[in-house]
This record gives sequence, C-alpha cells and structure tokens, in this order.
Amino acid sequence: MGEIILKTNDLTVDFKVKKNVFGKADRLSAVHNANIEIKKGEIYGLVGESGCGKTTLANAILGFVPITSGSFEAFGHTIDAKTGAAEWKDARRHMQTVFQDPYSSLNARFTVWQIISEPLYIAGERDERVLCERAAALVEKVGLSLTDLDRYIFEFSGGQRQRIAIARALITNAELIICDEPTSALDVSVHSQICNLLLDLREEFGLTYLFISHNLSLIKHITDHMAVMYLGEILESGATDEIFKNPQSPYTKALMSAILEVNPKEKRERIILSGEARSPINPPNLCRFAGRCGEACELCHNAPLPDFKKIGDDHFARCHLIGKGK
Repeated sequence: MGEIILKTNDLTVDFKVKKNVFGKADRLSAVHNANIEIKKGEIYGLVGESGCGKTTLANAILGFVPITSGSFEAFGHTIDAKTGAAEWKDARRHMQTVFQDPYSSLNARFTVWQIISEPLYIAGERDERVLCERAAALVEKVGLSLTDLDRYIFEFSGGQRQRIAIARALITNAELIICDEPTSALDVSVHSQICNLLLDLREEFGLTYLFISHNLSLIKHITDHMAVMYLGEILESGATDEIFKNPQSPYTKALMSAILEVNPKEKRERIILSGEARSPINPPNLCRFAGRCGEACELCHNAPLPDFKKIGDDHFARCHLIGKGK
C-alpha cells in the first residue's frame, strides 16, 4: 500500500437553504475544507456523529451532490465544481458504493441477476448472456447460490440483500468501493459475516474501501487509516492504531470513551458532551466543537481552527489545545 488513489483538496460542499427574514439565502455548511488521502489496497475509515457530513463527503466524491469548492484527485483525474460530464464519467467508473439500507437501495422489480448486472448494463454491455454469466460468478463470491439469481428481493433477509448489493458494486471491476455504514441496518448477528466478506473480497480482488461507520470498535478492527469528522470538518486523521493509542482532539477522546469494553472490570472515564452544538447554517470561522468541549479555552471560542499539527509519524490533529499541556 503506497499509491494514493484518492486525495481530496479542501473539498467543500454547501447547500443553499431558504432565504432568511432579510431576503438573503442562508448557507448550510455540510463539508468544509476536507482533506483525506486513501492509498491503494487499504481500508480508510470515516467516523463521526450523525449529520457530521460523512455521507455528504462520500456523495461528493461519487458525484451525487455538487462540489462547492476544492477538488479531489482520483484515477488520473482532478475533479472540481467545473469538471465536465465526460471526465466525471471516466473517473466514476472506477468507483462503486454499498449503501446503508439494503431494503431501499435495491430495485424490488428486478430479479437478483438484473440487480447485480445493472451497473454493467449502464456501462454499455448489452449481451444478456454476458450479464447473466458475470452475475452468476459474483453471486457465489458473496455467499449466495445460483438458484438465487431468478428470485426477487422480498425473498431475502437484510444480510442477504447486502451481499447482493456488494456483488452489484463489484461487477464493473471498480477499484474503490465506498461502504456507507454497510452493517448498521443489519442484525448484530450478521455484522461480522458482512465485514469478513468485505475483507475476503479485498484480498481476492485487490479492492480499496472508504468505510463510513459509527462503530468505532469496528473501525479499530478493520481499518488501516481513519479520519474523525465533526460538523463538516475533519479534526483528526492518520493511522488507526496511532489515533486509538493517543487521541488528541477532545471530540475524538469523547467518541472513544463511549466504546463498550469486553472486560467489565476495566474502568474508563466516560466523557459526557454537554452544551449546544453549533448550527451548520452560516457558521463562523471558529472551532465548531468549542460549544460542547469541556476543555475549551478562550482561543477556541474566538480564533479560527488551527492547521493540522503532526502528532506522530502518521497522525495529525487540529485543536488549539494541542501542545498546551492538555
């Protein structure tokens, strides 16, 4: 793992909301100056609370929502707000996604082989025999049988549907798979099965994953690098092991204090976040976490968030408190 296959450069996504009482349109800041680097063959984790912008960042990379400013580099292309459709399409064919909800992300009118082969059909393949053969090969790779190919989605459990969604993501030979909380809508009993399947497929097909999740225990177990996001901004990033051993951002520390431990005798101080979350509408250029941070100082409330500081060989964080003995 050395080649960087995706790199974002101050990627920003804003949404216009209805005009305020003064007749001016408000701006909802969903992602602000996000910078991540994903290397070939690794699993990159993206964590944070609901509404922090994880999925919006992934959707901007996939082209599902427009980029406001900044750019990202992927597969020989630099994509920004002005990129044309042809270049977008060429970069997009290297990427696929597995959505969070396997119940709403699959077409109930299609049979399994039609669902799996649909991306290949959209890419231009029209030979039904080829589509069926490719779908048949992948349906067995994800742990289902050939007899499932002519069945409909309502006949499957949530875990089986997610296996079908994974097969669909693989059929175009995509190199980067964006997994948007692929286990959160499933029973706990099948979480490990889906995660083990993703790990096996990574080894077999040489895949790279951007893995979005709330489950920090899962992120710790399967990812190589990770980034911690809060209200659209990345506060800490780097090697997963280094961040878990030495978290720097108060927000990262709070998230990790909530992880359930297997050993009931091990005591850990639980960090309870209080205060009000800052509004994402027209936010000031200040630390967005300051209002909920128990360690916040005067700078946190009055000065812009500092640039990333190097903590270790592969560990970066941005916070006014770093280096101040806290």
